Amino acid sequence: MPVSAVTTTKLREAMARLLAGEPLHTNGALTKENLAREAQVSHATVHRAEDILAEWDAKVARPVLRSPGEVERDETIAKLRRQLRDSRSEVTELQGKFDALAVVAANLYHENLALKRKLGNSRRLASLPAPAAEPDVVRTDG
Repeated sequence: MPVSAVTTTKLREAMARLLAGEPLHTNGALTKENLAREAQVSHATVHRAEDILAEWDAKVARPVLRSPGEVERDETIAKLRRQLRDSRSEVTELQGKFDALAVVAANLYHENLALKRKLGNSRRLASLPAPAAEPDVVRTDG
């Protein structure tokens, strides 16, 4: 089913604006979705306008070239995303270890309380023997 003359006009004007780099309703990227948005018609309507699509494909079929600055920016973004993913993974691992240590500390605390209650008021603690003093060694090899 072909599109109306009004829709064809809208699409041709939108295509001209996008190709000239002067979009009114989009970010200016040369995509069929943006053509539909720029013309303020549905995506399906664009696909029904076969003659306009053929014209669009002829004009936009060339690959989009990126400047060296854009390539460097994209590589930096990709690197930073990898670093962020790795950092998040490390934080998750460390959080797990921290939680495990907190559980161990809590268990030791409660175990200590139980032992203190068991001892009660009889605070008979055995003192450790003092280490024996070693006699001074006299060297005679001289």
